[in-house]
Amino acid sequence: MREHLGFLETSSTVVKLAAWVFLVLGITGGVSIMMGLVPTNPRWTGIIVLALYAFFFFFFFLIAKMADLLIKIINEIKKE
Repeated sequence: MREHLGFLETSSTVVKLAAWVFLVLGITGGVSIMMGLVPTNPRWTGIIVLALYAFFFFFFFLIAKMADLLIKIINEIKKE
């Protein structure tokens, strides 16, 4: 398991970055739909877009935090 620490650290960083990108895109898309900048969609779909992208953000961020926790656990086991 120790040989996979670099992969876990890198993947945790990449997943956190993806989570923030999802949040920014979701906020941008949801707000633009609610402001009426997308004429083909009703304004209430902006709320659905915001909720969906917020869920993706929290899901990916939780996965990254679990990877960070796994790294800490492996480092603690290494000390003993």
